[in-house]
Amino acid sequence: MSGMEVRLANEADVLQIVALVNLAFRVESFMVYGDRTSGPHISAMFQTGTILLAEDFGQIVGALYLELRAERAYFGLLSVQPSRQREGIGQMLVGEAERRAAGAGCIAMDIFAVNVRPELISIYQRLGYAESGTAPFPANVRTKIPCHFVKMSKDLG
Repeated sequence: MSGMEVRLANEADVLQIVALVNLAFRVESFMVYGDRTSGPHISAMFQTGTILLAEDFGQIVGALYLELRAERAYFGLLSVQPSRQREGIGQMLVGEAERRAAGAGCIAMDIFAVNVRPELISIYQRLGYAESGTAPFPANVRTKIPCHFVKMSKDLG
């Protein structure tokens, strides 16, 4: 990972982010219809938070959305190029998000993992997150099977 850098995304990155996220989330096609995101959706995220990008020699290989919410932070949309998964890119992005949130005074980080992807829950547990509740799946997302979110949190103190 010698050429790996993390930087903030901007509007010029939207199309590459959309392509990466939709490719990374294709694994969820068993549970939802359609793509995970779109250009307007990603552009709107810049109004409420920031998107961190992992670049390897200038090529975007990972992305994560970070939102600071007073004392708590939230991250979502963690996406890693499928051919580059299991290289620590996601862990690096999560670590950077936690550092930024703690540096901004946040005491905890919250995430939502879909219940029908237990492998994600295990990954986040290894990163120090613990289950802290559930939440309904967004009503505007058409699902093929019943699903809900597992809320997970980590103390940043």
